[in-house]
Amino acid sequence: MSESYKSRVLNRSQSASNWAEADRPLVILVDDEASLREALQELMHSVGIDTISFASTGELLEAELPDRPGCLVADVRMPGLSGLDLQYRLAESGEAKPIIFLTAHGDIPMSVQAMKAGAVDFLTKPVRDQTLLDAIAAGIELDIQRRAHARILKEYLSKFALLTPRERQVLREVAAGRLNKQIAFYLGISDITVKLHRCNVMRKMQLTSVGELVRVWEMLPAEVRKTVEAAPLQTH
Repeated sequence: MSESYKSRVLNRSQSASNWAEADRPLVILVDDEASLREALQELMHSVGIDTISFASTGELLEAELPDRPGCLVADVRMPGLSGLDLQYRLAESGEAKPIIFLTAHGDIPMSVQAMKAGAVDFLTKPVRDQTLLDAIAAGIELDIQRRAHARILKEYLSKFALLTPRERQVLREVAAGRLNKQIAFYLGISDITVKLHRCNVMRKMQLTSVGELVRVWEMLPAEVRKTVEAAPLQTH
């Protein structure tokens, strides 16, 4: 991670007002130890990072969280649902955020399980402030990238929805590297009709090259692509 990014994320105490509310990173703390939550909040505030804290996993899951980039810092062992349970629940709900585990009772199998499930880091208490801040900076950057990808994908899906079934089939075939005459033969239409569909695809998807078209197709979720693969061939 670049030092310039760390300085933007971790040294914003004097420039936080320049961020739009929805764009300011938010670190979510989950720990049943009140004194630790307070200490972590003070650390985050000292470098200009907003925080919100919860005493349990259940409390967090019941809360309505702001839609902002950020990451989670969670204990592993807490009364009720554990930090690993939280990680699983969030992933299952499709609302996963980068998570950093901070615990006094971790072991190697637990850390392996957490990292395999996508945790940014698995730290043991007590932890150096800078070590934790570096992990948080990495988590925030990951979430910013994830949110940007999600926005782009949402735009592509909305444009993809404008395509007719035939245009989607042509999109699939072009992305597979087939020539117009090959597509025409496969779909049972003329070369000219294929060209017209290609032009419509490029216009509706707002693309300027075949390379872009291929990238968009590959970015679409597998279940979306499969609906095109399964679509019956048209006769006109």
